[in-house]
Amino acid sequence: MKSLIIYFSILLVSNINAQTKEITLEDIWSTGKFKNNTINGLLSMKDGIHYSTMKNDTVFRFSYEKSSIPEVIICKSKLLVNGENIGIDNYKFSADEKKILIASNTENIYRRSTRENYYVYDINTKSIMPVTSGEKQMHATFSPDGNKVAFVRSNNIFIKDIASSAETQVTSDGLQNNIINGASDWVHEEEFGFSIAYYWSPDSKKIAYYKFDERKVKEFSFDEFNNKLYPTAYKFKYPKAGEDNSIVTIHLYDVLTASDKLIDIGTNTDQYIPRVKWTADANTLSLVRMNRKQNNLNLLLANASNGETKIIYSETSNTYIDINATGSEYVYFTEDNKNFIIMNEKDGFNHLYLYDMKGGLLNQITKGDWDVVNFNGIDENKKTVFYTASENTATEKDIYSIQLDGKGKKKISVEKGTHKPEFSSGMKYYINTFSTANTPNLIAIYNAEGQQIRILENNKALIKNMQLFDLSKKELFLFKTKDNVELNAWMIKPLNFDTTKKHPVFLVFYGGPGRNMVNNSFDGKDYFWHQSLAQKGYIIMCVDNRGTMYRGESFKKCTYKKLGNLEVADQIEAAKYLSNLSYVDKNRIGTFGWSYGGYLSSLCITKGANYFKLAIAVAPVTNWRYYDNIYTERFMSTPQENKDGYDNNSPINFVNELKGKYLLIHGSADDNVHYQNSMEMISALVKANKQFDLFIYPDKNHGVSGGNTRLHLYTKMTNFILGNL
Repeated sequence: MKSLIIYFSILLVSNINAQTKEITLEDIWSTGKFKNNTINGLLSMKDGIHYSTMKNDTVFRFSYEKSSIPEVIICKSKLLVNGENIGIDNYKFSADEKKILIASNTENIYRRSTRENYYVYDINTKSIMPVTSGEKQMHATFSPDGNKVAFVRSNNIFIKDIASSAETQVTSDGLQNNIINGASDWVHEEEFGFSIAYYWSPDSKKIAYYKFDERKVKEFSFDEFNNKLYPTAYKFKYPKAGEDNSIVTIHLYDVLTASDKLIDIGTNTDQYIPRVKWTADANTLSLVRMNRKQNNLNLLLANASNGETKIIYSETSNTYIDINATGSEYVYFTEDNKNFIIMNEKDGFNHLYLYDMKGGLLNQITKGDWDVVNFNGIDENKKTVFYTASENTATEKDIYSIQLDGKGKKKISVEKGTHKPEFSSGMKYYINTFSTANTPNLIAIYNAEGQQIRILENNKALIKNMQLFDLSKKELFLFKTKDNVELNAWMIKPLNFDTTKKHPVFLVFYGGPGRNMVNNSFDGKDYFWHQSLAQKGYIIMCVDNRGTMYRGESFKKCTYKKLGNLEVADQIEAAKYLSNLSYVDKNRIGTFGWSYGGYLSSLCITKGANYFKLAIAVAPVTNWRYYDNIYTERFMSTPQENKDGYDNNSPINFVNELKGKYLLIHGSADDNVHYQNSMEMISALVKANKQFDLFIYPDKNHGVSGGNTRLHLYTKMTNFILGNL
């Protein structure tokens, strides 16, 4: 606690002693002056008292409690392959921690998928061997016994025996844009949050894997320029709203007999299997099955001997089931294989429930009018569950423990703000990343009772740099709409704020399902961009409209089948709220959003044209018909079933109402929100004879980054704001 007091005292002094110095965009995007440090490659080791990290191509081992002095496990200078040192982009330990699987020379594919060269390093012998030769691989993993490595190459699964170097090809029908084995297709990766799509059994004797048959999925393509005389077309399968999906099957490969078995997931091929996971029993596999509407969910257990399945848990919804809100695993099976824990919203809020293996409800573990954000793990010896929740407000995340029977609830974290813990094996310790709206990351080790052991990263360099600038406090608050709905918001006012003057306002938002922007946490580089605008006299404000997270099911799901309607209404309410403030120039309110936020920003300047003078939209959806089906149909159903929902809130259909200044920005290689969205918006604007500004970033994806791109992008947007707001 004393360390935290010192930490906040430094920040307070920094505001008092700040010198009159303006933040430049180069400070934010080029020099690294405002880097908010984290800890990379953090893994808890199996003994539960040590952890590892990675820095500068070196893997270190630390004790959670006894010492801050690291032991070097492996470093680049010791990794000599064919006469050259290889870099360490990522690493994994074998279960016995005698070997390390190293990923090197990594290239990104989509949001979560990469392709790299893998190597096995033996810690005892200090020897290193390539997993395979030829083209790069994906998703390499050790078998639980540490004797083999599985990986994906050319859409097929392979197994490498480490001792003999023998390589076995598990599947052979993999083909680009046709069949994928062991890796996710684009839409499952993006919308269900997984890329690796195969799983070793606990006894290392079997591999369960996905097969995606993409042959009926329509292709999307875009040109890659790359300074070539003739651009090349990049093609991939992308199922848009209402269109055909991959046909998914789940298989079991027996490593000893080299036989393959199909798991019974039912006869309906137009469905989803968003989660697959082994239980503690090596002969029992669990699968989550959802219908295409995503309002019905079944948890199945499969017999690995014969592939037969049975349903042990079911869930239905009048709207949709948001499996992503429950975490990447969805279900936790206890080590004794007697129970499982699931998170759902069946009482109106996101909570944890305990079931037996036949699907009988034993008890609701957490209760209350608040949402569990994350299940952090369980100390099975003490029958204690650890979780993160937004109990007091959607803007903060606190750490709690509770007994499996729902008794003995305890708040572990103390400081108001956002806590992101990573627990050790055995749950004795956790490394917590803590921040507030105005303070950068403080990363420290705690024991399970919440007592701080030591600080690992206090971002002294960043705090020191912050002392050199005039910074205004980001203030969090609530305001009510005309419908008496309370919305969370934050505001940054210019330093030395003069209430007798009229100020322009720059309203920033995301606003879509699954993400809040009004948080008592540090926004990194965006924080400093907002501060730089405040230094120029702008008020910066952000509002989390209806449809956002951690305020219960009804608040989140009220936008069902009408995305964009209530969200824009709430942002207009924000503009009206601002217009009634004596220090706001109601004729100078602008908006900015990226992706879903770009969609809302485009609606604000069209449907809300009477309230906004300016809008910037980066990579916006402009018609939900152009976006992928898993995401869009979850919230909107299909275009065939909900035509009005799609049309009534598409900015393309409201371009005639445009009055203010509109800047449209997109990367030409955006695999997520396709450049097509902006092209269609441009066509509609031209047809309506509406003037606007446009900037395209060649070969840039949804993140619009790389090299000087972010500096150029934020310079473009800042100049547009200064010139038009």
